Amino acid sequence: MAKRTNEQWLSDLHSAGPQREEAMTELSRVILAGLPYALSKWLSPDDPRFSALAEEVTQETVMRVTARLDTFEGRSQFTTWVYTIAVRVALTELRRAKWHEVSLDELLAGKESDDEPQEMPDLSPGVQSSVEKKEMMVMLFKVMQMDLTEKQRTALMAVAVRGMPLEEVARRMGTERNALYKLLHDARLKLKNHLEKEGFSVAEIMATFEKE
Repeated sequence: MAKRTNEQWLSDLHSAGPQREEAMTELSRVILAGLPYALSKWLSPDDPRFSALAEEVTQETVMRVTARLDTFEGRSQFTTWVYTIAVRVALTELRRAKWHEVSLDELLAGKESDDEPQEMPDLSPGVQSSVEKKEMMVMLFKVMQMDLTEKQRTALMAVAVRGMPLEEVARRMGTERNALYKLLHDARLKLKNHLEKEGFSVAEIMATFEKE
């Protein structure tokens, strides 16, 4: 079959009956064919999870694309626009899967008697930069233990340190997304005030983590 133009994709997907069904079937094939390359940075096609993920992402992407046809502005190839949506869907599913079997207690587990957390965020091998980042993280963890409530510490550790999605943290903590935002805002404000009293500025802290 000849490659469809943007106009043909839109026309066929907007139509009814067999023409639309054929276009949707072809669209599914296009998405499935492109996912191995599009997701290779995050998940190998050889991974046992890939096949099921690809099927789920394809179905969800087709649904989203057909529901948003009127938002396509034609600035790129239609299939490029579709791949962008597919990757977003896939990354969302991968994040959900990552945290599906992880409890908040496991996220927060650490060696309380030690000066630093059991698991540190990934640090680059650069000597001075790596040491500075590690020291800064140790200090931040100490401040979190001293100044934050248990709920604030749980929320900040899960979202800001461990990278758990907001929706997942809110669900685990039995709270609303807006309430979690407020909890995180208050926690960050406490940290900021404490660090400023110690002579640190937010800019200095951020600069440490931006060093190569």
